[in-house]
Amino acid sequence: MNIPGFVDLQVNGYKGIDFSSPDLDEEDFYHACKELISNGTVVFLPTIITSSRDVFQRNLGLMANVIKDINLRDHIPGFHIEGPFISPEDGARGAHNKDWVYPPDKKYLDDLFKWSDEKIKMLTMAAESPGSDELCQYATSLGITISLGHQMADDGDMKKLSDAGAQALTHLGNGIPREIDRHLNPLWAGLSNDRLTAMIIADGHHLPESVLKVIIRGKGISNICVVSDASPIAGLKPGKYNTLGNDVVLDETGKLYNPRTGYLVGSSYNMIQCANYLLSCGIMAIDSIVETTFYNPLRLINLDPKEVKMAHRSFLNVKCKIEL
Repeated sequence: MNIPGFVDLQVNGYKGIDFSSPDLDEEDFYHACKELISNGTVVFLPTIITSSRDVFQRNLGLMANVIKDINLRDHIPGFHIEGPFISPEDGARGAHNKDWVYPPDKKYLDDLFKWSDEKIKMLTMAAESPGSDELCQYATSLGITISLGHQMADDGDMKKLSDAGAQALTHLGNGIPREIDRHLNPLWAGLSNDRLTAMIIADGHHLPESVLKVIIRGKGISNICVVSDASPIAGLKPGKYNTLGNDVVLDETGKLYNPRTGYLVGSSYNMIQCANYLLSCGIMAIDSIVETTFYNPLRLINLDPKEVKMAHRSFLNVKCKIEL
């Protein structure tokens, strides 16, 4: 079945290229982007996780320059900044470096926005941090979509941030400790908030099939966005690697994890693999897969689907096919 293509709001890297690396160069970034596009991801947000100020400034500027290229500019509308305004707590922080976690700060966001050439399209932040609602309101005024994640937020925190303009939940069900209160936790708080669209990683490792079903049924197809959360190791062969500051193992099943902590470190999947996983499980019909991997993500970052279709047909004539 031919589909319009895939839209991925969370891509940390691809084919060995790390978008958060202090050694990232323009040629490698361009190559990773072209590889993603050739595999059917026609629009995506390169994502930088919590980093030092020097890396944020360097890499955002570098990537902003590269995406001006005629072959990329209609595929990459901007960036997703995952941090640094997240929870410093173990588990909630995930693979992010605690030394670079920062409390909500308008001046820091101004710097990030400037370094990105005003191309930040999405910002992940923790809802419970003091001052998060004020920063959310300010970011929203800049045209940035706020997504809540890597947090220990409760119902009240989620309501406060959705009142302030937050629209989404970053990889719901992940970025939280292994052991949490059975009722009062960010998973239930996010799932029950009707104003927050759930972004979910559908790679078969981040969320069990049963949890995927509950999230999808609880939110409804119109409030689901599938993301790959592709790590720099995505697209590589199984083996041992170092990525995003972690020594990791990519095993034969596609699971990518830190063997010391047991925590996952991004995904090894791209979007077509996520779509095929959902289809193979029978969790979604094809029309729902198209909605959650194309139309819903575009709506979340305020892009017109008609323009996206024109862009990918005009430049690369990508035809995405789900192999049944």
